Amino acid sequence: MSRLTDRVAIVTGAARGLGRGIAERLASEGAVVVVTDVNADGAEQAATELGGSAIGLGCDVSDFDSVEAMVAQVTEQLGRVDVLVNNAGWDKAAPFLELERDLWPRIIGINLYGVLNTSRTVLPIMAEQGSGSVVNISSDAGRVGSSGEAVYSAAKGGVIAFTKSTARELARSQVRVNCVCPGPSDTQLFAEFAGDNDKLRDALTRAIPLRRLGQPADVAGAVAYFASDDAAYVTGQTVSISGGLTMS
Repeated sequence: MSRLTDRVAIVTGAARGLGRGIAERLASEGAVVVVTDVNADGAEQAATELGGSAIGLGCDVSDFDSVEAMVAQVTEQLGRVDVLVNNAGWDKAAPFLELERDLWPRIIGINLYGVLNTSRTVLPIMAEQGSGSVVNISSDAGRVGSSGEAVYSAAKGGVIAFTKSTARELARSQVRVNCVCPGPSDTQLFAEFAGDNDKLRDALTRAIPLRRLGQPADVAGAVAYFASDDAAYVTGQTVSISGGLTMS
């Protein structure tokens, strides 16, 4: 039996990569998936390929007005929001002392403010419903730090702390908030980060006890669990999906 039958699930940054894998998994579990992405055409294409009742909407999570407009359209069309997956993210790899200062607001705006914006818009809906599950996609960079990703790590660490705080505040409304922290994953974002550096990919693979980079499906399985009633008594938790690279 599908665990998410007819539940409305918004997945941000879902035109490609981890978000796309998450959207596919939730759809396979029976959810009505709203694919959102700053690339509106990509979101619509992904929704078309998902098929069924999926819809695709453009949304810039770093822009509160854009988020409000997207959520308003979802509630107008579908009437409720049962699952929110805050997946949208972006980074540029560089040592902190070499990273252009004008990129700080973009990195923080997408990775941290994006989560604040969607949560501020969706959590009141879930609280009024008396049910809902938020899954924030952070990163192991936010748990243990990552060389060349200092500002990104700071933003993702903020997501972890924000997850715990909102989990406490929304528990009385039966709204659960949890966090998934992927380790190195074989996505386009990682390819952009690593470039043509095969030595980095090989070194990471050797460092991971399970001897491979993560795949979108690995993260999607954890998200589907947190979104479902299997996790009905789980809130405020952070889980690493890293093949054992980091352990808690």
